[in-house]
Amino acid sequence: MTKTAVVTGASSGIGEATARRLAAEGYDVVAAARRRDRLDKLAAEVPSITPVTLDVTSDESVADLVASLGRCDVLINNAGGAFGLEPVAEGLVDDWRRMYEVNVLGTLRVTKALLPKLVDSGDGVLLMITSVAGLVSYEGGGGYCAAKHAETSMTETLRLELCGEPVRIVEIAPGMVHTEEFSLTRFRGDAERAEKVYEGVPDPLSADDVADAVAWCVTRPSHVNVDRLVIRPRAQAAQHKVHRVS
Repeated sequence: MTKTAVVTGASSGIGEATARRLAAEGYDVVAAARRRDRLDKLAAEVPSITPVTLDVTSDESVADLVASLGRCDVLINNAGGAFGLEPVAEGLVDDWRRMYEVNVLGTLRVTKALLPKLVDSGDGVLLMITSVAGLVSYEGGGGYCAAKHAETSMTETLRLELCGEPVRIVEIAPGMVHTEEFSLTRFRGDAERAEKVYEGVPDPLSADDVADAVAWCVTRPSHVNVDRLVIRPRAQAAQHKVHRVS
C-alpha cells in the first residue's frame, strides 16, 4: 500500500518543495496550507498531491484535515514563520503571540491530531522543520528564537514520550535558506530589506536542499532515527558568521 505523507505549510517554499519531493519518492502527499489557490496549482502539476485547506491556528481546521485522511504514515510539520526583527526591548506582543501561535501551538495541534494515525501505521515518521534559531539565539530574533526553541524542546520531549512506539521523531534545523517569502514576511513586505539578508552570500540553501534532507531522513530504514539534522550553506558557519562577497 502506498504511504501517505502530510506536509503543512505546503503552499510555498520548503513546504511546497517537500511535497513535490515526497511525491517523487512515491508517497501520496496531502499538501496542506491556507492558500488553496496555490495548492490547487501544485496538485494540477503533480497528480499524487492532494490539496487540503489548513489553518494550523484553528482547532476546527485541523479536525477537518484529520477527517479527510484515511491514513498518515509521515507528518512534516513545516508551517511556521518569523514576524519582525525588533530587539526584545521593542518587541511587539502581537508579533510574538503570532509566532508562538503558528510555530508552537500550530505544531502542537497538528501533532496531537495525527499522532494516533502515525502510531497506527506501524512505522510512522514525525518530522519537525525547526531552525538553527531553535538552537542558538541571535540579536533581533528574540521572538522567533523563543518560538523555535519551544518547538525544538517539543521535538525532544516527543522522542522521550514515544520511546517504544512505532514512530520516529526527526528534527531538521535549517540555517540560511533563500525562499520567496520567509524574509519578505519578516520585514512586512519590504522586498529591499528582505533581499539584503542574502546580499553577497554565495549559494544560500534553497527549499529543494531542505526537501532533499527531508526525503533522506524519512526514507531511512525504520530502525534508523535521525534525531536532528542541522543543515546550513557552506557560507554560513553560524548565525553571526556568514561569508559575503562584494
